[in-house]
Formats: sequence, structure tokens, C-alpha cells
Amino acid sequence: MAKNKVSYVCSNCHYETTGYFGKCPSCGSWGTLEEKTLDSDKVNTTKIINNSTISKKLSEVDTNNTSRILSDIGELNRVLGNGIVRDSVTIVTAKPGAGKSTLLLQLSNDLAKKGYKVLYASGEESESQIKNRSNRINVDAENIWIMSTNSINDIENEVEKIDPDILIFDSIQTIVADDLPQKSGSPTQINEVSSRIVRLSKYSNKKRASFIVGQMTKADELAGVRTLEHLVDAVLILEATSLDQIRTLYSSKNRYGDTGELGFFEMTEAGLISIDNPSEFFVSKDDDGFGKALTVIRQGSRFIVGEIEALVSKSFFPYPQRISDATRKDSLNILASIIDETTKLSLEDKNIILKATGGIKLDDTSADFAMAMSIISSYLKKPLNNDLVFCGELGLTGKIKKVQNIKGRINELSRLGYKKVAVSQEQKIENKKSNIEIIYIKNISEAIEIFF
Repeated sequence: MAKNKVSYVCSNCHYETTGYFGKCPSCGSWGTLEEKTLDSDKVNTTKIINNSTISKKLSEVDTNNTSRILSDIGELNRVLGNGIVRDSVTIVTAKPGAGKSTLLLQLSNDLAKKGYKVLYASGEESESQIKNRSNRINVDAENIWIMSTNSINDIENEVEKIDPDILIFDSIQTIVADDLPQKSGSPTQINEVSSRIVRLSKYSNKKRASFIVGQMTKADELAGVRTLEHLVDAVLILEATSLDQIRTLYSSKNRYGDTGELGFFEMTEAGLISIDNPSEFFVSKDDDGFGKALTVIRQGSRFIVGEIEALVSKSFFPYPQRISDATRKDSLNILASIIDETTKLSLEDKNIILKATGGIKLDDTSADFAMAMSIISSYLKKPLNNDLVFCGELGLTGKIKKVQNIKGRINELSRLGYKKVAVSQEQKIENKKSNIEIIYIKNISEAIEIFF
């Protein structure tokens, strides 16, 4: 009887040795060597799906095989780069309860109705649990096969039998290779399982698009080794806050698209609803009240109109509070200091609370002007015109600075029917085709004189 071969693999750098060490000789990490047992009778336990591949000239490669599949989930198509590449592997990660499994089940339903065969394999939920969730979000397509298993070997056998077009794995941390002794979620198991998924998608006789659910750590990062991110084509992150029902989808890696694209969803009882027109969603219909200002920011390749609200009140403590869920606290303190030092308004003893309607993040510096004007509006108790949009970066001297892509921003405002936009006097706007009025502003003091 042949003896089993024992080796030790570092979970941090994947260094392999035949003897155990408390400290990895390669990376110096302590306690990271894990035992790996291989049957010497087995030459190679890795399943070879297709060994007939030969080299080709680049000019002879047929790109039709990598054409995209368009789903009816517009925001997902946008983040992926205008659709799903047929032989791609994509990871979707998020905090528990954000809706990653729900999104992929809805995607399964959509693609199955278009005639694609979908295999949904879950190592976390039973078949009855998947069925109950599908009933809740109205998933009723016929071309969806589900299986509750944590074995990649069983999934491979089912793929050969069903021959699906779309594969979904929920989640990578719960699926194991039967021939490896390591527990689920270990670096060795994750590397082996993810490699097999890549082969199923890219190197079999049939090209398949695969989606993998990945768990997230407490540090809001994809759980597992970095090798997993290198193997796949795209890493999608679904973000959610506990204060609202908005979900933001973006990619930290995308071989087939721009990582700057953002997708917006609303979580409802029927699942995730794609917000295809964010500009209308992030602006309220209420015309009354002071402390509100509109801006237009860039998110990926599109421009979105956002509404900013501010509340300025007297502080009865030595240090006034500055609170915002739309921008960093430091940025809010900087805006307050600029207004206090460059205008006749005094904010040194004022609490300032700032938020954006719908929970959108104001990472674009072009929103500085609007944030400052919303604070001033609340301080003076005077409202701003709802047809007026502010677009500019605010300098430390109170000067309004120009922003990039101003033509695209104005085109979006014109499309939505806005009448006026206030920009920096340094902004060069030529060949204006819209009827929108452009107001050029030098600094924040001049803006106060004109609009209040």
C-alpha cells in the first residue's frame, strides 16, 4: 500500500515544504503552515476539462465568443461594463444582509427568461430556503436549476449533466474540493475551488459566465487570500447603510469595464430595484424650506443631480458639532472655516448638520459650492430657487474654482429641465446649445450678495 505524501503550505504566501516550521521560511509569518495530505497513487486530482487547446495568432482570435449578455438590470450592466461577458468570472461581495444573494437570484431569473440555463449552487442555504426566497422576490423562470451542496466535485458533475450557460456559487467560502483535507474557507480550498470555477467558465468546451458570492471581513474587505481576486475578472462590492434602503454597487476590479462606474438599487420587499434615473431619485419634490441646495456630480461615466440639506443651529457647548453622512467630517469643518473667515457670517458657535437626499455620497469636489450654499441658506433662514444648481470647487480663500466635464454636467441639467447653473467665473463654456442660464461667480461672498 502506497504511503500518503504530507506537505505543509503557508496560508499567507503559499510556500510549500515537506517539514513543519513554526515560522514560514519564505514570508516570516508565524503559525501559518497548514498540513496537506496527498495520495501518492493519484498523479493529479485536478480535473482537466479540455486539453485540446493550441496556441493561436492574436489576429486569428474570434472575439464573438466573448460577446456580452445584456440583462434587464440596467445598473448591473453599467457596473460590469455594458453587460456580462460570456466566459467571465465575477465575485460579488458585501456585508451580511446587503442583498448579494438576492441580486444574483434576480439575475438568474432574468437570464433564465431570456433562454439561458442557470445553475444556482449554494453551500449556505437548503433548497427549501432558496425556494422561499425566490417566492418572496417573484422568481418563477423555468430554466433555473438549484442544488444545495458544498462539494465542487458534485457541482462539476451537475454541470456536465445540465450543460448550463450561467453558473452561480453561493458562497466560495463554503464550497470545498472533496480530495483536499483542509476545511472550507481555508486558503488551500479557496484557491482550488476558484481555479476549478475558472476552468469551468473559460477552458471547457462551452464558455460560461460564473458569479461567485464572497464573504466580507470586519475590515470591509473580501475574505480570503489575494489570489482569489487575481484569478477572477471582476470584483463587485454591494454597499448598504443601516439608515436607508439604498444599495450602491461598484467594482474594485474589472477586466472588461471601468472601475469608476456606480450602480444604484433600492431594497424593497420584492428584492432589489434598479434605479435607472438617479438624478430624479436623489432630488425631493418638496419646494419649501431653507437650507437646501442642488448640485451635479460625476459618478463613473454619468452625471447625477443631488440635493444637499443643511441645518445650522446655536451650540450651547464649547465645541459645536459638525455631523454629515454625505461627506467627511474634516471636509465639513473646512467648509465651515472658509465661510467663517471669508464672509461676514459667524459659524464658530454653530452646530452644522449636513446630509444628501437618498444617502448619496458627495465625493466629487464640484459639490463644495452647493454644500456651502446650503449651510448659508440655513444660517440666513432664506431658501434658494429650486431651478438653480451650484457647481464648483471651493478654495480656502473663498474663491469658486472651475470643475472638469462642465459641458456634460450642463447637458444633464438641461435634459432634466433646470433653468440656471452657478459656476466659477474661470469656467470656459463654449458652444452652449441648451437654454440653461449660466451665472458666473467669483467667490462665496459674491454668491451671498447675488442669491440672498
